[in-house]
Amino acid sequence: MAKILVVGSLNMDLVVRVPHTPMPGETVLGGDFETFPGGKGANQAVAAARMGGDVTMVGRVGNDDFGDTLIECLVNNKVKTTYVIKDAEASTGIAMIAVASNGENSIVVASGANSDVSVDDVNNARDLMRESDILLMQLECPLEAVSEAVDLAKAYDLKVVLNPAPAQQLSETLLSNVAYLTPNQKELQMLTGEEDDDKAIKKLFDWGVKNLIITLGPNGTRVVTEDMDKHLPAVEITAVDTTGAGDAFNGALAVALAEGKPLLQAVKYGMAAGALSATKRGAQPSLPTRDEVEQLLKAQKLI
Repeated sequence: MAKILVVGSLNMDLVVRVPHTPMPGETVLGGDFETFPGGKGANQAVAAARMGGDVTMVGRVGNDDFGDTLIECLVNNKVKTTYVIKDAEASTGIAMIAVASNGENSIVVASGANSDVSVDDVNNARDLMRESDILLMQLECPLEAVSEAVDLAKAYDLKVVLNPAPAQQLSETLLSNVAYLTPNQKELQMLTGEEDDDKAIKKLFDWGVKNLIITLGPNGTRVVTEDMDKHLPAVEITAVDTTGAGDAFNGALAVALAEGKPLLQAVKYGMAAGALSATKRGAQPSLPTRDEVEQLLKAQKLI
């Protein structure tokens, strides 16, 4: 079984359905209000577990009802929570999400306890890193903790999948130690300061990136390595709510890579998981099982 270690965020998602995303200064009357377990880290952990991975989460929640619920959701999805700390000084992180009628979303995050994930938290899990196949991370926790995890992974020869979201400037040293970088198109541009995708890609490879997997939503995925630049068309679905689709992609990708699948095949697993996630409401509730992903891949003759 693929062993995945996730260092990342846990949030409670507060979701409102809206006819369209509000413009600056505009008030929009919404419809249904729902709460869902979320946070990019927790979503990716659950996504990987539903794909059959042996998953452990490193992160923080507050000592409150939201925190209890998020830990319970991880446990119910067979994610190990030994290294999820209840922070007595901070509240659980929340995300306010407006979901438009076309399924697209806009998100505001109040990080709460996620901001307190520390270098020590990462080091406490260092023995587990020696046993893991993939380290999966995002950028909703402090960059110091992310950098420490990448450094330890390098020391233990552990491959890193980094989903650079929300995008921020990253050092060339950190990027050069990431085996698989998975930005969307906006994150690609924000990472590099380049609006042209090809210029942005060149800059990242100059900085030491080895495998770049750019998610393009309904336009599919672009996979770039030193030897390959390939566009994979999107898996056809009708989107209901894209919240968590990127996390489904990353969780499934990590498990497929940990199992030794070739890169393009692993990306197809990620694409199918992301597509299925977008057909249901909520982040974690929408994450598909391995059987569902493989059925879709076979139906569309992708495996």
